[in-house]
Amino acid sequence: MTNNVLDSGLNMGSPDIKSVGPIAFGPPGILFVADNASACIFAIEINDSGDASQQHSVKVDKLDTLISSYLGCPRSDVFIRGMAVNPSSQETYLSVMRGSGDQGSSAILKIGVSGIISEVLLDNVRFASEAIDGAAAPSDDRKEVRLLRGEREGEDVYFGQNKYRVVYDKYRTITITDMSFVDGALFVAGASNEEFSSTFRCINFPFKGNSENNSLEIFHVSHGKYETASPIRNFKLYNNNKNVVASYTCTPIVNFSLDDFTSGGHVKGETVAELGSGNTPLGMVSYLRDGEEYLLVSNSHYPLMKIACKDLANQEELTEPKTPLGVKRENLSHEGVLQMDNLNGSEVIMLQEDSSGNFNLRSYSTSTL
Repeated sequence: MTNNVLDSGLNMGSPDIKSVGPIAFGPPGILFVADNASACIFAIEINDSGDASQQHSVKVDKLDTLISSYLGCPRSDVFIRGMAVNPSSQETYLSVMRGSGDQGSSAILKIGVSGIISEVLLDNVRFASEAIDGAAAPSDDRKEVRLLRGEREGEDVYFGQNKYRVVYDKYRTITITDMSFVDGALFVAGASNEEFSSTFRCINFPFKGNSENNSLEIFHVSHGKYETASPIRNFKLYNNNKNVVASYTCTPIVNFSLDDFTSGGHVKGETVAELGSGNTPLGMVSYLRDGEEYLLVSNSHYPLMKIACKDLANQEELTEPKTPLGVKRENLSHEGVLQMDNLNGSEVIMLQEDSSGNFNLRSYSTSTL
């Protein structure tokens, strides 16, 4: 790298990543990796330029089987924690845990457009790190429910007559739930050690050891009350990066204005949709089609949903303890979407779980979505 701005923030070494979480690409050649065990974000230089002008399509079957073979572990021990496309090469990166708990180990994998897997080696690389202010302590016993499909994690729990597969995430493990880099700043959603624990952070890059933190409050339609504890699960900036749309467990969609965020402030979002209870959002991506901006939201128990971003601003805020329709959305037929990202502007890539429990990587033209 010859970029002097990046040179001022990166040093040679080996980042000590204990447990990989969400990932996101930033300036050219920089991959951000969240580590909730350490309550830290790493910025790692990636030497992967490629040819971003070419339009690639992706189709990789049984990706989790390929990963298990590559890592030398059972398929049931493969846990994909994050996915991001490198805009410079259109290659897909995954943060993967091999095993869970104290015995788990972390890996960053690159999936070529032809399906070839390689590992991003983290010995003697250029990197920087930023500790998260106000992260919950490992001993903090507060937990957040995450509802799943499949049986690789969690336990069966009955809520009334309905059975769900659930994981109880300790607050330390949801310090960082999602990230997005925009205009020199890394936006980070997650939880904190505060009483109002749902937190949205803005961290300038190169890292300088400070961040602007805001606690969040939303009206949770299914629960019929305002809440400050549950963190954002997924978010995207839209409307020329003036707004944030966020999804929460059980499953409100909330609109925020970036103008409302100030360092140390408390921000109330406007709930614009309720997707349904007994459900956890899994992925979110925005894309353009015919000059209009759209949002896709994937869920653990509901179909993939498409929302026109122009409808978000026009939607009246939901403040009643019932399940109103809220903003208009369209259910799409794409099966078992776990994670998504924008591949190249004209295609969206999806990690999907099929009816046999296999994970497949697919790209879809935005003209078909």
